[in-house]
Amino acid sequence: MDAADRCEQIISLLTLSSCLPVSPSLLQPTPVILLKEGTDTSQGIPQLISNINACQVISEAVRTTLGPRGMDKLMVDSRGKATISNDGATILKLLDVVHPAAKTLVDIARSQDAEVGDGTTSVTLLAAEFLKQLKSYVEEGLHPQTIIRAFRTATNLAVGKIKEIAVSVKKDDKQEQRELLEKCAATALNSKLIAGQKEFFSKMVVDAVMSLEELMSLKMIGIKKVQGGALEESQLVSGVAFKKTFSYAGFEMQPKRYENPKIALLNVELELKAEKDNAEVRVKSVEACGGSIQTSVGAMTNDVLGQCELFEEVQVGGERYNFFKGCPKAKTCTIILRGGAEQFTEETERSLHDAIMIVRRAIKNDSVVAGGGAIEMELSKYLRDYSRTIPGKQQLLIGAYAKALEIIPRQLCDNAGFDATNILNKLRAKHAQGGMWYGVDINNEDIADNFVACVWEPSIVRINALTAASEAACLILSVDETIKNPRSTADGPPGGAGRGRGRGRPHAH
Repeated sequence: MDAADRCEQIISLLTLSSCLPVSPSLLQPTPVILLKEGTDTSQGIPQLISNINACQVISEAVRTTLGPRGMDKLMVDSRGKATISNDGATILKLLDVVHPAAKTLVDIARSQDAEVGDGTTSVTLLAAEFLKQLKSYVEEGLHPQTIIRAFRTATNLAVGKIKEIAVSVKKDDKQEQRELLEKCAATALNSKLIAGQKEFFSKMVVDAVMSLEELMSLKMIGIKKVQGGALEESQLVSGVAFKKTFSYAGFEMQPKRYENPKIALLNVELELKAEKDNAEVRVKSVEACGGSIQTSVGAMTNDVLGQCELFEEVQVGGERYNFFKGCPKAKTCTIILRGGAEQFTEETERSLHDAIMIVRRAIKNDSVVAGGGAIEMELSKYLRDYSRTIPGKQQLLIGAYAKALEIIPRQLCDNAGFDATNILNKLRAKHAQGGMWYGVDINNEDIADNFVACVWEPSIVRINALTAASEAACLILSVDETIKNPRSTADGPPGGAGRGRGRGRPHAH
């Protein structure tokens, strides 16, 4: 082939190659890999909806525990320990929630429990209901920041309204204040396992809190559980009580009651005993009896000894208890709980904790509102009326907030087996006519003035529940992407991670 033929062949090949389609992969830029292989990322509206749905599942877990007719949950942990409770925070604490967004609801229930003590189920339900009402707006593409702005406005308005209508109780009249505190404690115990004995326990709780000093430190109220006996055999000891009997030779012959004894506080082990019990006894005895702790029995003078009006050893059930009563600096008390099953006494202790927290709050913030869904219905009506005065998207969103507040009375009705739609219609009508404190009447399947019916709770409980629920809803709405890192064991060698550190296996002899 001569040079001319070869040139012609090369030209025809070049022409042909220019007509061939170019591979798209050659034109596309190479992808930049930022995250480790296996990282799961999800974002946008589907991610928001997924988070909202997860929060609905959390609320379903505690929904049926709300109110006086609420049901209890039985949780069994990995070791087989059973816990029966209808306290929202306790249930959520025992559920091992792994969904990151749903954990937010667990956190607000815990914060409500730590801050106020009651209203843990309410705060979870409100947050989930806020999100449920907003779900359709998110699906339609409404920007989350618009929703958050409207919710912050609605929360500020609602809190302002609570402060405005809350009834302040004068502290001058001690008898009147005591009655108020007992009503608040009874309302807190209404939805608990011990609701049948709420009169008995509300008096005991108020006595316990009133015996504390100004700061009302919770640790100064001891709760001891003694199995056996009836609930009504529970008692409040104004002073220190602990299970530590003297077991020396001939102790049965010793008197079991001493009046105005001197008390030596020794930091010396006289007998082997669990250190935790000793530490608790020591702290309480020092704070109540006066005196100071001695590390030796050498130089005992009157000024280092404590004292009390009465010391006695008492048989409580199968246990023997030491009671120090009438301590000079006694700002401490001990509740001794009786009851059957261990789970029952534990739930009684949790119930009393809620009631004690409520009474403390009522003393510190002396304003109360009516419970039983009354305050929620009043706020719902107020916000609905307000939303009609403003234009645009805010109107719809504040209306959604108002509608979400109705979940509390609705759930109270559902849990009691009432016709929720009928009762809510009655309540809306009554609140529109100015019946500010009308809520659900659990006993008669109707509506009633819950302020007159003495269903009271401190206004701080509702304020805290609303702000926490609203904050949680806004937080979940502001998250539009979840990035889940792969487990670090994934990049270890296949097979047993952590093996092969140079030790070798022991030889089988």
